[in-house]
Amino acid sequence: MTATQADREAAPGTSAPEVALEARAFSFSYGPRQTLFDISIRMQARSVTAIIGPSGCGKSTFLRSVNRMNDLIPGAGYQGEIRVAGMSVFDPSTDLVTLRRQVGMVFQRPNPFPKTIFDNVAYGPRLNALVPRREIPEVVEQCLRQAALWDEVKDRLDQPATGLSGGQQQRLCIARALGNRPEVLLMDEPCSALDPIATQKIEELIFELKQQYTIVIVTHNMQQAARVSNMTGFFDAGRLIEFDATTQIFTAPKHERTEAYITGRFG
Repeated sequence: MTATQADREAAPGTSAPEVALEARAFSFSYGPRQTLFDISIRMQARSVTAIIGPSGCGKSTFLRSVNRMNDLIPGAGYQGEIRVAGMSVFDPSTDLVTLRRQVGMVFQRPNPFPKTIFDNVAYGPRLNALVPRREIPEVVEQCLRQAALWDEVKDRLDQPATGLSGGQQQRLCIARALGNRPEVLLMDEPCSALDPIATQKIEELIFELKQQYTIVIVTHNMQQAARVSNMTGFFDAGRLIEFDATTQIFTAPKHERTEAYITGRFG
């Protein structure tokens, strides 16, 4: 069984893990330049999958394909499919607003809206009419608590979000994504611009959030991947070289290229 060990056969009497996100022979190109080749991967619900690999290997391109952010790039093209909760994201009937609500995104650098802390988190629920307006304050508090930020900001919700520290801004962006009630949360190098203390808080947050959400994190920090993820995929030159349990990848990788990368011989 190859496409990975993520979908190992269940033991007799047990059910197979729920697959939240799946790519099937997915390839992607920017005009004539192909950047992803036949990616097949299955990610379990309510778990953390780390994607590692050298710069330019296609990690972020794959992540941005999941919620079709690459559609915004002229000349972008794809083959194969990506499925979220069993539905193809490329199906003609797919509504992009609904998809991007279902699949939240946290970027490399914090990008709070030029609004108050409260309005940043309330933006999605208001725009998408997810709850009655009278329930918005409750949703904002819930999301800020989930993002481990409530106690730090509860007395200044009407102040500009840009006044928060970098680590607080990143947690606010996570709270904002949670406000849309996503099923999948994509994180593209979420700690690369943060100091070690803020990074630790984000990692602790990821550990808590995986109880409810499916999280995919792209990271150059292999120690971080080892700490936070259940499964790890190694990308190289646009191909998925190996995908397995994180402990397996970091202690006994099956592919020589994977071992060379995690031991620092390239990348």
